Amino acid sequence: MQNNASAPQKKESKHFWGFPFTHFTYFFMWQIIFGYLTLWMEQVGHMNGAEAGVVFSAMAGLSLLFQPAFGVISDKLLFKKNLLFTISIAAMLIGPYFQWVFLPLMHINSMLVAIVTGIYLCFIFNGGVSVIEQYVQRASLANGFEYGHSRMGGSLAGMTASFVGGQIFLWQPNSIFWACTISATILTGLLLFSDKVDMDNASAAGDTSNSLDLKQIGKIFKLKNFWYLSIFYIGTSAIYDVFDQQFIIFFKSFFNSAAAGTQAYSYMTTAQIGLEFLLMFPMPWIINRIGSRNGLIAYGVILAVRIIGSALSPSLGWVIFLRLLAGFEMPLVLVSIMKYIAGAFDVRVYATVYALASNFAKQISVFIFSAVAGSMYDSIGFHHTYLILGAIVAVVTFFAAFVLKKEDPVQAGEEDEHGNAKA
Repeated sequence: MQNNASAPQKKESKHFWGFPFTHFTYFFMWQIIFGYLTLWMEQVGHMNGAEAGVVFSAMAGLSLLFQPAFGVISDKLLFKKNLLFTISIAAMLIGPYFQWVFLPLMHINSMLVAIVTGIYLCFIFNGGVSVIEQYVQRASLANGFEYGHSRMGGSLAGMTASFVGGQIFLWQPNSIFWACTISATILTGLLLFSDKVDMDNASAAGDTSNSLDLKQIGKIFKLKNFWYLSIFYIGTSAIYDVFDQQFIIFFKSFFNSAAAGTQAYSYMTTAQIGLEFLLMFPMPWIINRIGSRNGLIAYGVILAVRIIGSALSPSLGWVIFLRLLAGFEMPLVLVSIMKYIAGAFDVRVYATVYALASNFAKQISVFIFSAVAGSMYDSIGFHHTYLILGAIVAVVTFFAAFVLKKEDPVQAGEEDEHGNAKA
C-alpha cells in the first residue's frame, strides 16, 4: 500500500482547548480503573492474583472483538461523534455497576464477574481508547496543533487521579468508581459543546468517509511493516500492561501496612505522571528531531530496563526510581506511535492501523499473559516473573530496531516540505 501524503494543512490553533480537557476526563477514568481496580478486587472483591488476572484477560480477550470494529467504524465516521458518545455514556454507569452489580455477581460466580466486567470495561477502555486517541489526532491535523500538547491533558489527569484516587480509596473504596461516573459526565458535556473541528481543513486528516472500503483495509494485512509494528506492541506495550496490573501489590510488599503502601503508591504515581506531564510538552519537538521510529525503540529500551531493574531492586528506593522512569516511557510511545502510523501507512486507514497494531495486537498478548502472569506471581513470585517479562521486552525491542521501516518525516509531521524539523 502506498503512502498518501496528506493535503497541506493550515497553521492555526483554534479549537484547541476542548481537546486537552477531553483527554483529561477520559484518562482520569483510565488511571482510576487501571491504577486501583486490582487493589479494589483484592481488598473489597476478595480475589487472589490468579482471579484478578482472569478479569484482565477477559477484558483483553473481549477487546479483540471491539478494537477492529472500532477502528473501521472510526475511519468511516472520521469526525462524527456517534461512537464517542456511546463510550462516554457507558462510562457514566461505572459507579452504579461496581456499587450494585459487581459484588452481587461475585457471590454467584467469579468467572461470571470476569466475563461481564470484561465486556463492560473493555468497551470503554481497551476498545474505546483508540477511538478517543485517533479522534484527537485527526482533530490536531485539521486544527493545526500538536497531538502531544493535547495529550498533556491525559498526563495531568493521570497525575490527578493517582493522588485523588489513593486518598478517596482509603476513605471509601467504592468512591473511586463514582469519581469515574462524574468524569464521564463531564466528558459527555465536552463532546456535546466544546470539541470543535475546522472542517474546512478536514482533508489534512484524510477524507475517508466516501473512499474507504474493505479492500483497502484488507491490504493492511499484506504489509510486513504492519506485522512488525504489531509484534513490537505485543512484546512491549502489552508486557507493560501486564507488568503494571498487579504492581501495586508488589509495591505494598515493601511496607508494614496496606494503608501505608497504598498512600505511598498514590504519591509515587502522582510524581511519575507529573514527570510524564512535563515531558509531554517538549516531546513532539524531540520526536520531530530523532524520528518517531527511533522514539519507539527508545521506549522499548527504557521499558526493558525498568522491568528487569524492578526484579533486581535491592531496596524500595530503587523500585521508586525505576517507577519514575515510566514518566519518560509514556510521552515517548504516545507521541511516537501517532506520528509513526501517520508517516508509515496510508492516512486513510490511520484509525484501523492504530486499532489493529497498537491495540488489537497488544490485547492478544495481554489476554494470554494476564492470567499466566497472575498465576506466576502466586507461584514463583514477582521478582522471577518480572525477569521473564523484561527479557521478552528486550528481545522484541532488539528485533524491532532492525525491521521497522523508516517513516516519511513530512507525512508524519516531523518535517516541513523543505526537510526541516518542525519546531
